[in-house]
Amino acid sequence: MTEATIVETTLEDLVERARALAHRGGRRILGICGAPGSGKSYLADHLVAALGPDLAVAVPMDGFHLAGEVLDALGRTPRKGAHDTFDGLGYVDLLRRLRAQPPRADGEDPALDGVVLAPRFRREIEEPVGSAIPVPPDVPLVVTEGNYLLRREAPWTPVRDLLDEVWFLAPPEDLRHDRLVARHESFGRSPAAARERSFGSDEVNAGVIATTAGRADAVWRLVQGT
Repeated sequence: MTEATIVETTLEDLVERARALAHRGGRRILGICGAPGSGKSYLADHLVAALGPDLAVAVPMDGFHLAGEVLDALGRTPRKGAHDTFDGLGYVDLLRRLRAQPPRADGEDPALDGVVLAPRFRREIEEPVGSAIPVPPDVPLVVTEGNYLLRREAPWTPVRDLLDEVWFLAPPEDLRHDRLVARHESFGRSPAAARERSFGSDEVNAGVIATTAGRADAVWRLVQGT
C-alpha cells in the first residue's frame, strides 16, 4: 500500500484522541483520509456521535462531488470519484471559512447567525445537496473525511495545512473490497455492477490515494477493543 507505518488501534482510542483535540482550544479540524471502502464515513460519524453535537460536527468532502449533469458534460461520469470529479476549490474555500469562523456574538440567532452551511452528498440519489450541514461557530471540532485530503497537486494543495491532524485509514485490502462491493449493492447496483465499480474506477482511485498516506499524522488499522 505505502511505506507509511500502519499502527493498530481501537475506536475507543480514536474517540479519546478526537476528544483531546476538541478540548485543545479554538476551532480544530480533524481530517480522515483513505481509499474508497476504508471506513472514513463510519469513523467520522462514530467520533461525532461519541463526542456529541456540542463538541463535534462532521463535514465530508463528498459534498463537493460535481453534479451528474456537470460530469456528463465533461465526459467524466465513468471516472466518478477521481480527484477531478470534485470541486476542490470549493472544498478549500469551505475549510478556510471553518477555520476563520468567529464565535457567535451576543444576541445572534443561534439557529442561523454565524453558522456556516456545508454541502452533503446523498448516496441514494448520487448527487450533492448544498447548504445541508449547519456548522455552529461554537462547536470546537470539525471532522472532515475524504479521499484527497493529502493530495499535493492543485487545487488540493492547501488542504493539508488547513487541518490540525490527518488520520489515514488502512484496513486489510480484502475487507476494504468487501465493504465497497456491499456499499454499491446497498445503493442499487447489481452484484456484477458493484464488483465492476469496486475493482475498476474505485481501485484506480485507491492506488492514487494510497501514495499520499505518508503525509498523514498517523496511519491507523482498526482492531476490536477489549
